[in-house]
This record gives sequence, structure tokens and C-alpha cells, in this order.
Amino acid sequence: MAPRVDTVTSSTDLPARTSVVVVGGGIIGTCTAFFLARKGVPVTLCEKGHIAGEQSSRNWGWCRKMGRDPREIPLAVEALRLWPEMNALTETETGFRRCGIVYLCKTPDEMAKREAWLKEAQPYQLDTHMLTRDELSSVLPGLTGDWQGGLHTPSDGRAEPQKAAPAIAAAAQRHGAVIVQQCAVRGIETRAGRVAGVVTEKGRIDCDSVVLAGGVWSRLFCGNLDLRLPQLKVMSSVMRTTPMEAGVETSCSGFGFGLRKRLDGGYTVASWSGNVVDIVPDTFRFFGDYLPSLRLQWRNLRLRVGGKFLEEWRTPRRWALDGPSPFEQVRTLDPEPYQPILDQARRHVTEAFPAFRNMQVAESWGGVIDVTPDAVPVISAVDTLPGFFIATGFTGHGFGIGPGAGRLMADLVAGDPPVVDPSSFRYSRFTDGSRPQPSPLA
Repeated sequence: MAPRVDTVTSSTDLPARTSVVVVGGGIIGTCTAFFLARKGVPVTLCEKGHIAGEQSSRNWGWCRKMGRDPREIPLAVEALRLWPEMNALTETETGFRRCGIVYLCKTPDEMAKREAWLKEAQPYQLDTHMLTRDELSSVLPGLTGDWQGGLHTPSDGRAEPQKAAPAIAAAAQRHGAVIVQQCAVRGIETRAGRVAGVVTEKGRIDCDSVVLAGGVWSRLFCGNLDLRLPQLKVMSSVMRTTPMEAGVETSCSGFGFGLRKRLDGGYTVASWSGNVVDIVPDTFRFFGDYLPSLRLQWRNLRLRVGGKFLEEWRTPRRWALDGPSPFEQVRTLDPEPYQPILDQARRHVTEAFPAFRNMQVAESWGGVIDVTPDAVPVISAVDTLPGFFIATGFTGHGFGIGPGAGRLMADLVAGDPPVVDPSSFRYSRFTDGSRPQPSPLA
């Protein structure tokens, strides 16, 4: 069951020309369009389904600096600088609140890992600190269990995934952006070796630049351009409760569960561990790229062989632009949630917070996360195709760093000084022999 997302009014006319076309209407695409429009850059966003229809409305809603790969921390800092301003900037409720986040630690090994991350993050002067066992109760009233301590960042926060991207898209429209939904971009046309336009199912748009913010669809889009983008998918499952008096304001995660309070008084509940990975043809094509990550994370994954393999095997990897593309066949990815993970999350959150024993689940849903080999996104120009930019592979971090990522992408497209150093996010790290590795501490 898909979560209910705030609606965005779609433009009825497709412009013949614009400066930038953004492909994809999730949090990254809408933030990119918003910040480009604020710069006065003509921009059109095309979404094959509806705004925030896929993972951007299905995530936990955490907005955090804590626990990030060190390469992502500057971008996360910028995002958390922007998030408190987003309600004012969009003139709409995005749901952002500073509530703090805690990573609970069950074992001395978990404490040691969090302490090692904290040492690694010291140069960024975050307000993150370790909590002792006795200090946990003051931050998380009602917590029970044999916890060793936790990692706490008071300035981290939460927002509403079903509200944020639609609010940002509507604000982009007020700044002059054109938003066209139910309009898949089939591909890019070039002239003299650079981007000249896009072909959509509703017609052609001349443009100077294209930003691909297509989430899990980005690898397929790039393949039709003969660009190798290593990207796999992980399916997560999430549930929300009806409003309840649990007394837990700080978002937190511990063994087998994670939670955050919602604006409606309920809670979003899920689990870090046990996410489902379907074995598909790309699993074998990119096996070497992902081997280091698999070695780190295999205990947290549930590999599954099923119909997804044949489904993706049958999906065309090349197509002409004058006929339907794969993006028109699936408007919105809406997988069934994996109930064993939700049962696990319910069991563990109840053990940690007895106030959740009588929680009523209002709805649950599945979502598909785009994952890169090093768990760091691509936010980059593509040197071999001038005018083409990629913003994808956020590995479950995209919602929280969305405003920072969108601003950085807008800076790169506009040729302005980037808000943070973009070198860690360059696409060429997958093509220049760098073989980037995931951080064992993130």
C-alpha cells in the first residue's frame, strides 16, 4: 500500500525550450529544480509518475549528520543548515523539526564503533556526543533494556516524507519552474557531442543541460546512453502507527528497530537490519564493484531469488526514443512490504519502549532504495557528455541530505562555486580505476 502523498498541480503544457531539464520528481529532483529556479535558471522537471511517488515518500523521515560516511558529512551539515529554513523558503509545511537522534548501543563492540566514528567526525565540529547508560533515560524517557549507551546528535531532526518533496516542488513552481507529471523522459538527444534536448512521451524539449535524478531508474537511463553506472536496489519496509502517547520525541534506532515521531502524533517504525535484496541480472554484472560492501553488510541483508530476476531480464536495456520506454511501463514502484521485517521491528521496539505494546498500525509500505558500491551518492557532471549531470545513488540517505544535494547540483549546473567540495561525489570515480570503498564506520 503506497503512502498518501500531498499532491502537486502539474503543468498542462510542455515547453518547447528550457535551460535545464530535471529527470525525476523525488526529493533530489525537486530540490535541484527549486534551487535552480531561485537562481533564475529556466528549469523543467519531468516525472514519469507523480511527485515523491517512490522512495522520497517511503523513507523514515530522518534528517541527520550523525553516522554519515565522512565524505558525506559536509553535505549533511549544509542540508541540516537548510532544513530549518525550508518551511519559510517553501511557504509550506515540510514537517521539519529539530528533535535529535540517538543510535542505541547494545554491546561494547557497538559502543566502540560509534566512538570510532565520533573520532573520525571530530574535524567537522558536530554536536554529536556519546551517552552513558544512565544518560539515555533523560533523552529517551520510557526506554527499557540492557543498553550500554548511545550516540546522540541533538541538532539532527525529522521531516515528513509525504509532504516535503511536494512542498518543495510547489515552491519551485512559484519561482518559475515548470513541473510536468505523468511524463517520462525517454532519453537525451545530442548535437556536436553535447546535450541538445530530451525526448519525452509528450514531446521534445530543447535544453542545454539535463540532470538525472531518477533514483533506482538512473542505471537503466544511463545504460541507454552507453554510460556504466553501478547501481543496485535494496527494498525496505516501513509502517506507521495511529496517534499515540508514547512520550518519545527523539528519533532513535537500536537492535532491530528504528522510530521517529510524526506530525500527526503517530510514529514511523522500521528496522535497519534485514532489508531485502532481490537477485537480478545486475547483481552479477556489478558483483565485483559491490563485493567490499557485501563483506561489510551481508548480516543485514536478506537475499531473495524470485520473479524480479526474470522481470529485469526482460526489461529492454536499449530502446529508440520514438517509441515507449521502460519508464512508461511502471509509473510508480510500489512493492509489498516484507512482513517478517515489520514483525521484527514491532517486537524490538516494544521491548525497548513498553509504551508501544498497544500500538495500532495504520498502514505499511515497501520502498526501493538505490545503492552505490561505496554507499556515497553521485552528484556530478559527466565529462564524456557535456551538459549531462547525475544526482543519484543516495543509498537511503537522500531524504535527509536532499536540500544540500539539490543546492550542490544547482551550483554545478549553473557553473557557480559549489557549496561543498563535490570531488567525493564525482561520477568518474567509477570509471577512472579508483575503486571507491564503503566506510566501515558509516
